Amino acid sequence: MEIRDLLLTAFDNVEEAVRGALDGIDPELLNARVDPEANTIAWLVWHLTRVQDDHVSEVAGTEQAYTANGWAERFGLPFDVGAIGYGFSSQDVARTRITDPQLLIDHHADVHARTAEFVRGLSPADLDRIVDERWDPPVTLGVRLVSVITDDLQHAGQAALLRGTLERR
Repeated sequence: MEIRDLLLTAFDNVEEAVRGALDGIDPELLNARVDPEANTIAWLVWHLTRVQDDHVSEVAGTEQAYTANGWAERFGLPFDVGAIGYGFSSQDVARTRITDPQLLIDHHADVHARTAEFVRGLSPADLDRIVDERWDPPVTLGVRLVSVITDDLQHAGQAALLRGTLERR
């Protein structure tokens, strides 16, 4: 198996987890909170997709889907278009109001397609390229992609757990 195939499988797993958390969901559950400080399903999926879009676009040298494909306008959120949810307060999470699960699914599918296109073009040697020197040791492309996958899967799992919890209430 080629390393790019392994990465593609992992990113496919993220998309499958996102769809599983959102397919057929009651839109009322998207912004529900299990307590006043908890993240919402809408915020978790928006955030994980924004992180993937931001990080992969940066290493690919492309404009983010969020701005290039009009997602920022479709979401109409009260944040700078560069916001990805990192460092958001509980109040910011509450302001991330999204009422259409299909919007989240379609946004993630777009980002996933762009990610897959980038990953398909990688060679094993590309994964050793330094993409972030702000860390010690510097971050390679391979480490960055695994980090995105790990973070995305955690958030997609959190969204699925929240959905199950909220549906059983």
